[in-house]
Amino acid sequence: LSTDIWTAKLVKIAKFVKTDTYSYMKHTVFTFCAAAALLAGCGQKTFQDYPKAMKDNTVDIYFGTEVADPYRPLEDDNSPETKAWVDAENAVTRGYLDAIPFREKLRKRLGEVWNYERISAPVKHHGKYYYSRNDGLQNQSVLYVTDVPGTPGKVVLDPNTLSDDGTVALTGSSISHDGKYMAYTISRSGSDWTEIYVLDLETGKQLEDHIVWAKFTGAAWQGDGFYYSAYDAPSEHAYSGKNEVHKIYYHKIGTPQSEDKLFFSNPKEPLRFYICDVEDDEKTMFLYEDGMGNGNLLYVKDLSRPGSKFVRMVDDYDYQYSPIGTDGGRIFIYTNYGASMGRVMVADLAHPEIANWKELIAEGGDAIDGVSIIGSRLVVTYLADACSRAAIFDLDGKFIREVGLPGIGSVGFSGVKDEPDCYYSFSSFTRPATIYKYDLETGESTLYAQPKLAFNPDDYTTEEVFYESKDGTRVPMFLTYRKGLKLNGKNPVMLYSYGGFNISLGPGFSPRRMPFIEAGGIYAQPSIRGGSEYGEEWHIAGTKMQKQNVFDDFIAAAEWLIDRKYTDKDHIAIMGGSNGGLLVGACLTQRPDLYRVAIAQVGVMDMLRYHKFTIGWNWAPDYGTSEDSPEMFEYLRGYSPLHNLKPGTVYPATLVTTADHDDRVVPAHSFKFAATLQDCQAGDAPCLIRIDTKAGHGGGKPVAKQIDEYTDIYSFVLWNMPGKKY
Repeated sequence: LSTDIWTAKLVKIAKFVKTDTYSYMKHTVFTFCAAAALLAGCGQKTFQDYPKAMKDNTVDIYFGTEVADPYRPLEDDNSPETKAWVDAENAVTRGYLDAIPFREKLRKRLGEVWNYERISAPVKHHGKYYYSRNDGLQNQSVLYVTDVPGTPGKVVLDPNTLSDDGTVALTGSSISHDGKYMAYTISRSGSDWTEIYVLDLETGKQLEDHIVWAKFTGAAWQGDGFYYSAYDAPSEHAYSGKNEVHKIYYHKIGTPQSEDKLFFSNPKEPLRFYICDVEDDEKTMFLYEDGMGNGNLLYVKDLSRPGSKFVRMVDDYDYQYSPIGTDGGRIFIYTNYGASMGRVMVADLAHPEIANWKELIAEGGDAIDGVSIIGSRLVVTYLADACSRAAIFDLDGKFIREVGLPGIGSVGFSGVKDEPDCYYSFSSFTRPATIYKYDLETGESTLYAQPKLAFNPDDYTTEEVFYESKDGTRVPMFLTYRKGLKLNGKNPVMLYSYGGFNISLGPGFSPRRMPFIEAGGIYAQPSIRGGSEYGEEWHIAGTKMQKQNVFDDFIAAAEWLIDRKYTDKDHIAIMGGSNGGLLVGACLTQRPDLYRVAIAQVGVMDMLRYHKFTIGWNWAPDYGTSEDSPEMFEYLRGYSPLHNLKPGTVYPATLVTTADHDDRVVPAHSFKFAATLQDCQAGDAPCLIRIDTKAGHGGGKPVAKQIDEYTDIYSFVLWNMPGKKY
């Protein structure tokens, strides 16, 4: 997931909050009063009443150009001054949000639509079927095992028991090739740092094995142990400096981590990711090298030949290379090398270099979204104008059939190479994941599991429209709303997108949106450039010195909705997270007149310094950095949300969200942006920041925390729009 960037043009002199008990208590009372004034909408300028963060005189020099960064002290999230400012800002925000009269009603409804049973497709391992189930409001789904699909199973792992407050999240699991063990990864408080534990699947007991300070890894089993990737333990805390020199270790079951053997390390390239994977038959190992381009390097090792070494399969970082699986001596590979929309190729393990590859499934008119080998078939999913379609091929690349899907939506298949059991999950904007069993021989789909909901999906509709961006590019957009919508130019709209890192946004269900749509709102999701909806060219068109295309696409979507009378400027809210938070920040500063409300979630707001924090360096292929060249520096400064806030500007009502354990897009981005925005706001609309605790970049939050967060977001959105509330 991408990161976001911030730097500041700060103008006013600010006082920092003192931390002695008396002044802090006094300040807290004051901030609650300020929140009351904001909520009252008393017509006076209230932005000067926000808590004041500590400033300094920091000035950075880029290619001879001085850039002030007065809120640099906020980058130290552990300082007493920053902590006091966080507490004071949260007090203002809570005072405002908690006073919204319909907040509890909305929260109740959100809890009702969130409360539906979720069951995953079963996957077969060593004669047993593993699946997950959530009763509706459980913080995390529970992993079960059964002998027969569709019959009740026994609990393998209940991640809800890993902590009392739900802040320890299960992030992955991997069953050993002999079926004896399961390694599982956890995250604490939403951090990217990973811990690994091991279960004995026969007894159900947790072993003493425990790995810490792993990151961006799973567990790749071989023999009586597994490989994992990790960094050296940070000297101070998770935010300190960059994550450098990713290492691969081998852990043998029953031994302490201190005895783990270093398998691979490349100190000459400290800013790379290294991950290995082992095929189920343990005859082939792959090594991925990632981090310095729009693709990755790929190496392979023939484990059936003692003493064999890794062979480099590809030549550069410009393309994506992803092994799909093996069959005898053949390696099936997805790549966009020579094919922007993607293709499937096959390599010979004896001569695996790319010059010897052969094309199996050629590039088509739709972008390949995923490929898997299930039951000796190649199952290929595509994006057709950002919607899923799927097709079945044999292992020689011969087309067998198209899979008939239920409608406009997103699909994901599950199964294993040597078993005929195949299932797929299908979801849309108004229907959560429904599981179907798919017969690979006949092509027949049979309903396996469908959730019961607290609303009727048939009351709503989704249409896909197309509009022109600033440069004439045709962009698709999904609109979801209650049937019978009138184009009166007054409908509340939530405009959401992402636009980066080759990540597509297709149709998918989220209960958090339903109360807004039920209340007459429109959920609008444009598939803007920077993603993978139309292959690698679509991605590249939204990177580096073409990044403005992303913002233009988003702005054009808002203008199209206004022109077609779906809504007007007073009823549009924009929202996005991470790289999408950058999107919101840039569009907020470029067109503050175009939206009524802005929700910037865990955004990259300082584009001049993003690469200096944790794994921010990994985003350079999409963004470029301020150190690359004078031209790249000027381009980044030209749209960096932090650097383009202007004093005396009327900005829309804005809610910035972040979390204290976000070690991907560190909270300093949001801190500096919010403090600067509060300084610059010349209008009466509130500019608040919501700082979550014991939470990270977005994943792993307990359901109760998620419901609280989206209750706050949609309450804030509807309260700040004219007309009917909730």
